[in-house]
Amino acid sequence: MVSPLPFLESVDRYHERVKNAATIRSITASIPEWLDELGEVELGKEKWEKELNFLNKEADVFIRVNSIKKNSKQILAELEKEGIKAEPYGKLQETLRLVERKPLNRLASYLQGSYEIQDAGSQLIAHFLSPEKNTKVIDACAGAGGKSLHIAAIMQNKGSILSMDIESNKLKELEKRATRAGVRIIQTRDIKPGTIESLTSSADYLLLDVPCSGIGVLRRNPDDKWKLNKERIIELISIQQKILQEYSRMVKTKGVLVYATCSILPSENDKQIEQFLTSNKDFVLEKKQTIYPSEGSDGYFMARLKRL
Repeated sequence: MVSPLPFLESVDRYHERVKNAATIRSITASIPEWLDELGEVELGKEKWEKELNFLNKEADVFIRVNSIKKNSKQILAELEKEGIKAEPYGKLQETLRLVERKPLNRLASYLQGSYEIQDAGSQLIAHFLSPEKNTKVIDACAGAGGKSLHIAAIMQNKGSILSMDIESNKLKELEKRATRAGVRIIQTRDIKPGTIESLTSSADYLLLDVPCSGIGVLRRNPDDKWKLNKERIIELISIQQKILQEYSRMVKTKGVLVYATCSILPSENDKQIEQFLTSNKDFVLEKKQTIYPSEGSDGYFMARLKRL
């Protein structure tokens, strides 16, 4: 007869391992151990644990009302007729939050370009830039153009916006979105060798929404944390500083530059601005802000610089 002792011992070891795992933050929070350690080093234990908790919660759905076409009151009424419950959110008049998660992209109100699906924190970035109408804006890392469209609305469709990116397929999507939104002031351009130099001192306002780790938006893209590694973070920090140093030459004297990320790590945010200002005495910091997931939206950083 086979003794049950080895089996019982393996069961005991299993329960012991489960018990121990419950005390390991990287396991309970489902995050790579190296990233958990990095978050604590950069933000401190208490702050990191608080934000990590919110990064593991389901994200709300926010929309940005396209003020070129409609106002929030009109959109709330339209959504109600379409069976969607929404409510005003935060300080911006154009920001609405869905009370219940429901698909929007087939609704008539969406297809007519009356609003865009955009996180509440992301919507603050265009207001941080705060461009005046009839000025020239360059959105140099535009992607599919959510912020370019928002900038156009703030400018009341008056002036010019040059939306650029190294990925032309994203710019084609921006062009489609701009047509739907009724935006007439956006032009797109691929970034190629010589593009930045050709635009020296041409922008009244420059937005640099740079490539980043995306740690502030992990609850929307949870798989990304398993694709990241330490080497990629280091590479991104180098890319961010290179973009800041090279692209800033497009800003006119007295012009404005806004640097933004969807990260909450100081190494990608505050420290990047400090390093840039050390070697660029013709820029001064006007204001900066970090938005944390615990505040209700995704996590973002933004800094507004003025060229002297």
